[in-house]
Amino acid sequence: MKTRKLRFLAAAATLLLLTFFKSNGQNPSSQKDWMENIASRISYNGYAQGGFDVREQAGHFYNTFAMRRVIIWIQADITERWSFRIMNNFSGGLLEYYTDLQLTADSSVNLRLGQFKNSFSLENPLSPSAVELVDVCSQPVTLLAGCNDPLLGAQTGRDLGAMLFGDVLGGKLHYELALMNGQGMNVRDGNNYKDMIVKLEGRPLDGIRVVASAQKGRGHAIGLAAWNPGISIGEDYTRDRFSVGGEYKTGAYAASKYTDVRPISLRGEFLAGRDGEVASQGAYLTGCVPIVSGIDAVASIDWLCRNTADHGWDQTNLMLGLQYWFYKKCRLQLQYTRNFCGEKIASDQSILQTQFQVAF
Repeated sequence: MKTRKLRFLAAAATLLLLTFFKSNGQNPSSQKDWMENIASRISYNGYAQGGFDVREQAGHFYNTFAMRRVIIWIQADITERWSFRIMNNFSGGLLEYYTDLQLTADSSVNLRLGQFKNSFSLENPLSPSAVELVDVCSQPVTLLAGCNDPLLGAQTGRDLGAMLFGDVLGGKLHYELALMNGQGMNVRDGNNYKDMIVKLEGRPLDGIRVVASAQKGRGHAIGLAAWNPGISIGEDYTRDRFSVGGEYKTGAYAASKYTDVRPISLRGEFLAGRDGEVASQGAYLTGCVPIVSGIDAVASIDWLCRNTADHGWDQTNLMLGLQYWFYKKCRLQLQYTRNFCGEKIASDQSILQTQFQVAF
């Protein structure tokens, strides 16, 4: 943990140095004081999420306070076409550090280098500060996008690599083409193979997104999965995925008008993957509807079958909840989730969750 904090501080200092040298390279007569120049080029954002959970399983109750995330990120706009960002979770560790370079005069070709969220699926790149679920991602995204995969560990859907991305056709089509380690965050690759991820996002009309993504690679196991006994620790294995989904929103969320401008939204996706000889698949559907000033009703259903060839590894989650936006990006969430588990996973359970979010 100490090492991760030192990395975050070192990267933050690097941002200051980059902007300092950039400002010193300009004509002093055409700029303000260099400190003001640095301040104008660096932005700070963050949010914290914590709450209280109550779980019931087979007649046994468990409750706990949970500090899920305390995240701060710093972005430096070194030039109009070159930026750097670093993100740290003070309740977890260093999450992201990458640089973006705009290669064309428009937004059609951009290059990203570093550690960042991988492009697989519609849901994985979304911020926990905006997603409706307290647990953030659905079951199939959590497993297949590498958020929490027993074979790879808890990687929060992040990896180290390079990505080309951009908007073409007048913004109607967004693309991402990435070459990643495939091992996760803050670690070196466990093999000499690299993972290829392709994502296409169509935007035919305002508020509508149609997304397809695919991943081709080879994993290096650092753990065991009970539903996939054929893969041992230290073994390289085929790791392929694909997804197709879409999202509809009646408008854009306006933080400055949090009590009035909140869209109706509906997001769904089907995902499938293969680890070695075992195939997994799942789907989710999540909706959010404003009901009164500042209050939204939220509902979600997701399903995951961890091993399609072995009965008993499936699970369905049903969630109903409310969220109250009390100030800009700040909200209070209350959710009830019922898990229906296959016989090889665990007995069914009920979960009542509250979460308090503050953001700036």
